[in-house]
Amino acid sequence: MTARVLIVEDEPAVRRLLAYNLEAAGFEVAAARDGEEALLQIEELPPDLLILDWMLPGLSGIELCRRLRRRPATAGLPVIMLTARVEESDRLRGLETGADDYVTKPFSPAELVARVRAVLRRARPAMAGELLTFADLRLDLLAHRVYRGHREVALSPTEFRLLRHLMENPHRVFGRGQLLDRVWGLDAEVELRTVDATIRRLRRALNAGGEPDLVRTVRGTGYALDLPEPEAAGFSAPGSAGR
Repeated sequence: MTARVLIVEDEPAVRRLLAYNLEAAGFEVAAARDGEEALLQIEELPPDLLILDWMLPGLSGIELCRRLRRRPATAGLPVIMLTARVEESDRLRGLETGADDYVTKPFSPAELVARVRAVLRRARPAMAGELLTFADLRLDLLAHRVYRGHREVALSPTEFRLLRHLMENPHRVFGRGQLLDRVWGLDAEVELRTVDATIRRLRRALNAGGEPDLVRTVRGTGYALDLPEPEAAGFSAPGSAGR
């Protein structure tokens, strides 16, 4: 399952920066411009983590955090406080209010994503795993599960490793020998035709719901994870040939 992060920030540029980097890291992202809007969103669809700006118009981040901690339904909601205040007394005040972490502006987007993962790992371990995505495929490395759209796909350990390798290197063509080395291991005594058989099983599992085939065969070379031709499958991205 993808972790949902709610960004509460009144500066549009900062909201966009946070949303871009979190979505690129595999998180589902929602945003609110102030504390009141955030409260409404939290009541309608509670997030898994809150990134909360200290200085908000109207209801401040500190007061919003206090309110959330007083409510049984949100008392355990992970909160990362985001602020331009750098004094130690301010940091301590934020943490004492109930924030799980405290990040000062300007911040490194990569560091913030790492902090989000760390807080989720402590608070909600099931939400902390890395997520690989391609088209409508999602591969959860922590839960060891694969989804095609809303459908869970059952894979063997070898099929899971093969799909993971392809999803980590989308559009790149791998020969059978390369896949044997990287998925089965250099010391594995496996024939090249085993790759073809595993690809066939992987395709059947991924396309069991009638979905477009995302595994491209390059005749005489190998395989790649790629988008089908848009006119054949309705995708808008550049297509691929050689199935």
